[in-house]
Amino acid sequence: MAGEVNVTIVGNLADDPELRYTQNGIAVVSVRVGSTPRTFNRQTNEWVDGDTVWVRCTAWREAAENIAQSLSKGTRVVVTGRLKAPSAYQTAQGEARASLELEIDVIGPSLRYATAAVTRRARESAAAVESPWAGEKATNNPADAWANPAEAAVDEAPF
Repeated sequence: MAGEVNVTIVGNLADDPELRYTQNGIAVVSVRVGSTPRTFNRQTNEWVDGDTVWVRCTAWREAAENIAQSLSKGTRVVVTGRLKAPSAYQTAQGEARASLELEIDVIGPSLRYATAAVTRRARESAAAVESPWAGEKATNNPADAWANPAEAAVDEAPF
């Protein structure tokens, strides 16, 4: 959609994914991703960690279930999604804070320091939709090349 800010974040999951279901049975998962920038200090010849940025990420439906089954706390992930307006809140100590929220488009484990085995899930919704051509039978008429293009034995050019 126009006007949305798309971002990519590389970081670690702070917790195991939290899978919930709405009253209508739609799956929603929530994960916190922490991203800490590292810079090299040439004066001390050491890597220095910056301040960690925490982002609350959510995904819906089948993606939510896949995330909950596949990822766990500490997993390094690459997340792409739409940034939402920050929400302000106060901590128990009275400090004013704001949280970044991201609606996940794509998420996956980072393969820089790990391996992953991918298992493709069958689409459940595709099986429920009946094909509009399911009841029709193919004709074996060689003159009807459009009906059965693989079976047509016409050696002439179609134009």
